[in-house]
Amino acid sequence: MASRVTPISRARTVRQSAVRTAGERRAVLLLLPVAMLMIIGLGALLSASSVVGIRSAGGDQFFFVKRQIIFIAVGLVAFGVTVKLPYRWYSRFAVPILAIGILGLVATLLFGEVRGGARRWIDLGPISVQTSEFAKFAVVAFLAATLSRKERWLHSFTHVAVPVVISLGTVAVLLLVQPDLGTTVLISGAAFAVLAVSAAPVRYVIALGAVGALGVLALARSQPYRWERVTTFLNPDADPLGAGLQSFQSLVALGTGGWFGLGLGASRARWSFLPNAHTDFIFAIIGEETGLAGTLVVTALFVTLSIVGVAIAMKAPDRFGRLLAVGLVAWLSFQALVNIGGVTRVMPITGVPLPFVSSGGSAMIVNLAIIGILVNIARAAGRVSSEPGQ
Repeated sequence: MASRVTPISRARTVRQSAVRTAGERRAVLLLLPVAMLMIIGLGALLSASSVVGIRSAGGDQFFFVKRQIIFIAVGLVAFGVTVKLPYRWYSRFAVPILAIGILGLVATLLFGEVRGGARRWIDLGPISVQTSEFAKFAVVAFLAATLSRKERWLHSFTHVAVPVVISLGTVAVLLLVQPDLGTTVLISGAAFAVLAVSAAPVRYVIALGAVGALGVLALARSQPYRWERVTTFLNPDADPLGAGLQSFQSLVALGTGGWFGLGLGASRARWSFLPNAHTDFIFAIIGEETGLAGTLVVTALFVTLSIVGVAIAMKAPDRFGRLLAVGLVAWLSFQALVNIGGVTRVMPITGVPLPFVSSGGSAMIVNLAIIGILVNIARAAGRVSSEPGQ
């Protein structure tokens, strides 16, 4: 019996297989830097948090490392859920997701615990939840869903501005009441990225971006402690033992590391010289112990994550997938940039952690969940593109 396989069908089969393979390859290339960053983070945390653990966790120098392993385990469960859940689900339920994000912030203001003068955490028994992490995703998902649905009406400034005001505006106000300007800036950056790749006219994107930038500047100027961070960034040597202490000690740690570092576990800055060494300034500990070489590796991993994430967004099967992927990648990339920029004194200190590296539960769980969403989009692109007629 003669075979019915024609050269055209054979070529189509080969193309379908290649497209599916490309989608899987992008997913793997995304997971590799994330896995390496978590491993590096655990190693750095083992050193950076040991002194804090001894002093504040009943003498257990491994307290924060053990806790971080638990957070990673929970985050991997969240990753397993989001990697299986079709990403279009977030478009269908974008409004309830935003509502939950807003209610979480309201609950934090009503029932949250005050730490360091800010009310950002809700205590749930043995753990504390930072609801702003979910609010970040809620804003990105809502904007991606709304702007993709309203694509034909985005020539009107009202149709562009209203979703931004409803989502970003509401969340930003609630965050500023906590107060948390750093997270507000991060969410604004991710929202701007979604807006920039949407079908909205460039002039509207620039106008809203300019309004947002002026708003951040005005908010920074409105509170003395916020403006102090700006002036300290511009003139860090004016008060090296006061407002400029973190910045000064961070550079000392990085400078001490030299090219290849003092060696793993040999950090001196962790002995209370550098505040928040295991959270916001863990990059400085990495630089001190592994030198410039180690910091370049970490930076390269974030650059790789960003490049692969953009590639996933470009190959997304539809407009919503593209906008969602861009927003999530911009969120992670911008947060890493802001953290590293603050540690190296090329940007003002904002108090945001380094994704996948710094100690923290809510951030780790949510970050792994959104990596699962990006993997889901990458795989969906391969499946859709390999269907007949695509």
